Amino acid sequence: MRRAIAVNRFGLGSRPDDRIDDPRRWLLGQFDAFEPRPAPIAALADATTNMARYFDFVAARRQARAMQDAVTAPGVEPEVDAETVHDFVRDHARHIYADQAVARITQSLTAPAPFVERLVHFWANHFAVSIDRFSTLGIAGNLEFEAVRPHVLGRFSDMLLAVERHAAMLMYLDQFRSIGPASAAARRLAELRPEARGRGLNENLAREVLELHTLGVDGGYTQADVQELARALTGWTIVGQRPVGDAPRGSVLFRPLLHEPGERLLLGRRYAATGEAQSRAMLADLALHPATARHLATKLARHFVADDPPKPLVDRLAAAYSGSGGDLPTLYRVLIEAPEAWATPLAKFKSPWDWSISALRGVGLRSADRRAVRMVGEVGQPVWRPGSPAGWGDTAATWAGSDALMRRVEAAQQLAALIPVADARALAPLLFGGSVSPSTAAAIAGAESPAQATALLLVAPEFQRR
Repeated sequence: MRRAIAVNRFGLGSRPDDRIDDPRRWLLGQFDAFEPRPAPIAALADATTNMARYFDFVAARRQARAMQDAVTAPGVEPEVDAETVHDFVRDHARHIYADQAVARITQSLTAPAPFVERLVHFWANHFAVSIDRFSTLGIAGNLEFEAVRPHVLGRFSDMLLAVERHAAMLMYLDQFRSIGPASAAARRLAELRPEARGRGLNENLAREVLELHTLGVDGGYTQADVQELARALTGWTIVGQRPVGDAPRGSVLFRPLLHEPGERLLLGRRYAATGEAQSRAMLADLALHPATARHLATKLARHFVADDPPKPLVDRLAAAYSGSGGDLPTLYRVLIEAPEAWATPLAKFKSPWDWSISALRGVGLRSADRRAVRMVGEVGQPVWRPGSPAGWGDTAATWAGSDALMRRVEAAQQLAALIPVADARALAPLLFGGSVSPSTAAAIAGAESPAQATALLLVAPEFQRR
């Protein structure tokens, strides 16, 4: 059973060729085996390139229509019409997204460190962006690949900074449009276009940093703190239709023209007017705040152990976080050594993503294509599409409805028709860790064909939990 917990709860599901003698050692060894830029991901274009494609498309469209830019202040990007955005999505962004999703699934099937891959998925959901926003469609995967993966075995403060200043987050939460009300750009814009006075400070990113990414909804911040952080974050933007020195189009940079000048007060602490360094200092302090430690500890314990996470485990995780200065591998080691993580076998109900990946791994698939992307979406959890900055839910109540289970039945039948397991009876103990119930064993044994036996294996009650 310990092997089943290691590969299912901590990892991404069993593979027919798995060989695990010491589950704890296997998990700890993955810290050295993890590949931040594996081949399926390294082959893809980065966010700067993908954003440049978008702005090049916009520029070509404007030139073809002989359109003139609206009068805007230095540093303020002109608006892009909805038709142009729609056409870029149709011609380019949806294909970029599909390739990124295929790479994520392929990596999940073949990675030498499935535990760390699960952690990547956990943090990508913690810092969720959604392809529901067309502006994010072609770069949602880049945030995970470029801001989460390189820092998943580092310090949370480094991951936090990388995520918040990534193009996908700046686009998704409209930070690239945020202008300090007293900034040089705002003053000039008011002179040139009085009707544009409303285009100023945007609080979306600041609110989600406090509520979702660091302190948590009960973390003790106020609306005044949201506004102060929003003012400090002004200046981070994306080089768009207009060049900025030698900075490549599509890249992220800090523009002092957009930054709200002045000293800031956040959670009772004062931050000097130091430009970009002001927001960096705020994020660094938020990363180490006791409320952040508690918030992250609770989410990790909920994800790996139980929907109602044990308080002693949350306490130990929070203490380890604070004591290590937010060193993430320290937290992971606490999880691996936690008796609670091994005492309640298969307590977590699999999300559609978990179920899909474990099903694909279970039948021995080693690569993915766009059919796998569609399958994940059809069972209820499209890649990078949670619908809100809060990300996907992480409890059984989110996923265990009858409609959701029927989707898994249909997907299992389709998958089994393509890749029937030669002997599902022999594979079941490996996937379930030896805990095959008599009813499941009888159903698989009585199947009329290898495909039906495979489908029954994938929809068995034991396979729905990790």
